[in-house]
Order: sequence, then structure tokens, then C-alpha cells
Amino acid sequence: MRTWTRGTRAATAVLAAVLGAGLLAGCSDETGGRPDKKITVWSLENLPPRMAATNKVVDRFEKESGITVELVGVAENQLPQLIMSAAAAGNLPDVIGAVPMGQVWQMHGNDLLNTDVATDVVSGLDPGTFNDNALELTSDGAERLAVPSDSWLQLLVYRKDRLKEAGLPTPDTYENLLRAARELDTGGRDGISLATDPGDPFTQQSFESLALANGCELVRHDGEVSLDSPACRRTFTAYDTLAREHGAAGTQTVDSTRATYFSGSSSMVVWSSFLLDELAGLRGDALPSCAECKKDPAFLADNSGVAATLKGPDGAEPAQFGEVTSWAVTRSAETGASKAFIEYMMSDGYEDWFGMAPEGKIPVRAGTSEEPERFQRSWRASELGLETRKPMDEIYPPALLDQLADGVSNMKRWGIAQGQGTLVGATNGELPVPKAVNAMTSGQLSPEEAARDAAEEVSALQTSLR
Repeated sequence: MRTWTRGTRAATAVLAAVLGAGLLAGCSDETGGRPDKKITVWSLENLPPRMAATNKVVDRFEKESGITVELVGVAENQLPQLIMSAAAAGNLPDVIGAVPMGQVWQMHGNDLLNTDVATDVVSGLDPGTFNDNALELTSDGAERLAVPSDSWLQLLVYRKDRLKEAGLPTPDTYENLLRAARELDTGGRDGISLATDPGDPFTQQSFESLALANGCELVRHDGEVSLDSPACRRTFTAYDTLAREHGAAGTQTVDSTRATYFSGSSSMVVWSSFLLDELAGLRGDALPSCAECKKDPAFLADNSGVAATLKGPDGAEPAQFGEVTSWAVTRSAETGASKAFIEYMMSDGYEDWFGMAPEGKIPVRAGTSEEPERFQRSWRASELGLETRKPMDEIYPPALLDQLADGVSNMKRWGIAQGQGTLVGATNGELPVPKAVNAMTSGQLSPEEAARDAAEEVSALQTSLR
């Protein structure tokens, strides 16, 4: 979530530093890297604790391999600009870690990826040890674009104690969700916290999760933009009802949606699985603040339910939204060292990589050929939190962990199956859907007008990419 996003949680002025002298010493010319056993790795896991954890793994790799790694933390919201600036200067990094699907596709569309190395890595590690859907979402037909590493899921988190008191069913359908938002919008509390920030991908991720549930797609299989379809117009209408009628007033951000749920001021929130460590009171920078939480930091975790999938009236089946992040190799990479590094991060270093934030880094490689369940077992026992750390399987029940582990197999995304991954990457930069959502929920546009405006903006963007 970054969605939450990594960019929004750790905005850093890295452009000058990353493109300056010294940090890119491991990079080579655009036609391919010379085998100098030095690589530069950009990581979107740029929060200080995660950089520290990654550096420990990198240190081990350097000692074991004799390869020098320059690790650079990069904010996700700055990655598109950084990539294009580095490409123009002939200073691409060798490897980029934790790259979301849209950016992988955008780099592919700009011919910035070395797909041969990614293919070799997956083949060497055994494709059968990877989640099939994760491999499909990070491929362009038969061409492997990147090495899928881990995933997070978009969740509807709700106060199960309040739903039970009100006699309400699980909000896993549009009908049940709208009913819960309406009936729990009482006593000075909002029914739901839902993003409306026009400048954050988090809003698009929140909207897309509801859209996929209702069969609303970004494009049809023939490539035509379909945001003005009946299913999409109904999705805009539902989102408007939830956010404007039953949510807090004003523009709602990644931080404010979490804060209102944590304070008890709202009874539901759409957020990513990265919420789970904070929900359990394990992060000092984002503690639950509800009245009951002061005596019991685990109150919200104990009294929250999770709906991982949702189904709308136009949807054929329940849908799961989420993100697969990958290791991407650039066209100028030092191929041998880059391959060795990613293989290490997906094997000997893998448990440390997903273990630094297991709630939002669900492994898409279950194990090795010799130990098929090794990484799944390790993930369940990984520790959550920052200042305080506790094993995830001691905090959350097996059923929830099963939902998270299975989620990537059921994950759907706009545009990928239709071969429009490059357009998806471009929409994450221009954000036409969040802009339409914000105009709608602030009363400037009707849901029908918002759907039309979003469709027109995406169509114009699609034309510009041809």
C-alpha cells in the first residue's frame, strides 16, 4: 500500500542523490553491463528499518559472493521520474527491488528491462515453486518481465463487534457493505473510511478493489477503455455513496482513513494488509487510539474482521485486489552479478526479505524443490511490528493467514490480462481515476460524469502511448 504507499510513508528527496556521482558507480552503459562484479540496487523498501534489514542480507551476500552491492533506497512515487532520468543519462541501476506491476510494465514498454535474466532466475529456481498467478501477472505472454517476489492484498477491515451488535452480515458483497455503512453511520461515527485523495495511487487501488468486485474493468479484451460501462458507473455510484454519504467529510488520505478507523470514529476501512501490524498495536508511529485501545493495545486486532474478497451485483464472482512486487533487471545490468543477487534474495535471503514486513510481503515462492513449504511456514511464524515484535501466527488466527496466503492465487488487476500493462503503469502516474473520484465525492461531478471523465482521460492517455 504503498498503497499506503512506500512513497507516501517515506517521502525522501532522492533524485539528486541517486543520479549524482558515486551512487551509480555500479551502473554501465545502455547496451549491457561489463562483468565487474559490482551492481547498484534500488529498493522501494526505503523505510529506515527495512533498509537496515536489507543491508544485513546484502552484507552476507557480498561476503559469500565477492560481489559489491550499492543499495539505494527510493520512494515509490518518485520511481517513474528516477527511472526515466537515469535512462536518459545512461545511468540505470542494475536491479530494482519491490517494483509494483504497473511500473514493471511501464519499464517494459520503454524497453528498459533485461527479461532474459529474469527468465534465467525463475528457471533456475524452478517455476513450480512460484505461485502461478504471480508468474502470469508479471509476464507478457511467454516473455518473463521480472522475478515476482512478494505480494500485499487490499482488505476490507471491519469492526466485527459492532456488526454483531447491529445484527449485520459480513460486508463481503456490495449489498452488505452498503447496508453496513448506512446502519453503522450513527452516534457520531462514520460508517466507513475510504480514500478520496486525487494525488495518491492509494485512491485508485481502493477504487479498483471495488471495481473488480463488480466486473468493472479498465479496458475490454479488445483494448477499448470501458470505465463508462454500466458496471463501472454503478461502481462509481457505490463509491460515492460510501465515501461521501457515510465517510468523513473532506479529502480522505492513506493516513486519515487509517486514523479514523484506529480512533474508533469509523467502523470499516479499505486498506492493504500492511495495516495488520499497526492494527495489533505493534508500531509506535501508528498506534490504535480508540478508547478501549488505551487499556488493551490488541483490542482492535481482536475485534476486527477481514473481508479479503468482495462481490458486486454485476460481478461474476468475488474478486481480490492486490499487488505483486518484483525484482526487475534493467537493460544495462551486469547480468551475472544481477542474476546471482536476485537468486540469493529469493533463496538464502528470502526469509529475511519478506520477514521484515510479513503482513505486506506475502511470499509468492512457497518453498524450494527440496522443501516445497519452507517459505510459507517461515512466513506464518515471521514477527510483526517495529519497536515491539511478535510472531504473526500468535496474533492472528490460521483462517486469516490462510486468506492472505491464498489471496495471490485469486488476485485480479485492471488491464494486465488484456495486455494493457503499459497503460496501467501510465494511469498510476497520471491518476485520472483518483481525480475523477475526488471530483465526484466533493460534489463537483455526478457518478455518471465521473465515470465519463475518467474514461475520456484514460482513452487520451492510451492514445498518447501508441
